[in-house]
Amino acid sequence: MNKRSVKDLDVEGKRVLVRVDFNVPLDESGKITDDTRIKAAIPTINYLIERGAKVILVSHLGRPKGKVVEKLRLNPVAQRLSELLNRKVIKTDDCIGEEPEKAVSRMKNRNVLLLENVRFHPGETKNDPEFAKALAKLADLYVNDAFGAAHRAHASTVGVAEILPSAAGFLLEKEITTMGKVIQNPEKPFTVVLGGAKVKDKIGVIENLLEKADNLLIGGGMAFTFLKALGYEVGKSLLEEDKIDMARGFLEKGKKLNTNIVLPRDVVVADRISADAEHKTVDVSQIPNALMGVDIGEKTVEEFVKYINQSKTVLWNGPMGVFEIQAFANGTKQVAEAIARSNATTIIGGGDSAAAVEKLGIADQMTHVSTGGGASLMFLEGKELPAIKALDDKE
Repeated sequence: MNKRSVKDLDVEGKRVLVRVDFNVPLDESGKITDDTRIKAAIPTINYLIERGAKVILVSHLGRPKGKVVEKLRLNPVAQRLSELLNRKVIKTDDCIGEEPEKAVSRMKNRNVLLLENVRFHPGETKNDPEFAKALAKLADLYVNDAFGAAHRAHASTVGVAEILPSAAGFLLEKEITTMGKVIQNPEKPFTVVLGGAKVKDKIGVIENLLEKADNLLIGGGMAFTFLKALGYEVGKSLLEEDKIDMARGFLEKGKKLNTNIVLPRDVVVADRISADAEHKTVDVSQIPNALMGVDIGEKTVEEFVKYINQSKTVLWNGPMGVFEIQAFANGTKQVAEAIARSNATTIIGGGDSAAAVEKLGIADQMTHVSTGGGASLMFLEGKELPAIKALDDKE
């Protein structure tokens, strides 16, 4: 990575604005249900504390659309962060203006301050120059450690980086380095496992990785468009009519490149997506007209696991079925566990796949679990992320 690292900055006594991704899920009572993203930022925060910086954290939470939404305040995050750091975290009720400026002026070295939800201001998502200036005014240096927001050209991810001396935090560095190596120079055999609902969400990933992968295993709702391209009837399964020709093109290109594109051999079908729906496993040539595919079947799981076991590098993005419902989660669970058991370098490409391995308690058995959803996809497509581009290059 040719971007400056937080380790390249002299931070002692300096006010360091750190863009973190504390966009954590909350339950109805406002309690955090998964603090993975907060924990992911701790190494960078601790590094700055240990070196005598004044640490000012900025994050978004949810989509308040430029207005103050009380239930999207960062108070629960400040409380959890305080517990994880074992020190007081000062929290302001705004992210720019008089109150944050006063709070920052009172900070001592090694203090930690959390600004209020940056998306309460419309200037954030518009990357408004005046709003970026108001944020930058609070600090001497800028560190971006929010990979999950790196695909957004917002004021706190791009605008501030263009004003202050900037660098990447440890999480951002790890994401770029680990996933970058897999994309540019994977150890072979390289297997890509793709799932999720739609082909259109994965077009860029397939285009970028088809030439590099030895095996491309396709499950989830997107598989039915590929099966239709081969002439199978898919009943009421999710189908993108406008992507059938594109799927056919990928299958033909895979043959030319000697890339194994492996589709489901059998699928679990149900009459509706519901926990109490009746379901059964059928061959892909026998999908009833009135039913829809909701998971991959056991024969498919066996075949996918065989390819995973033969691999030196495995990249997974997207669940194998409707994994939120227990009865349709088996394919995702078995594939995830096979990846965790394998001796390969294993990369989980964020989003639902990351949620699945966290839920199964096997995230720590993977080489790397990305904290980004849209950012991971964009990175896997081989595109430059705006927030990374905006950071200062290494001298």
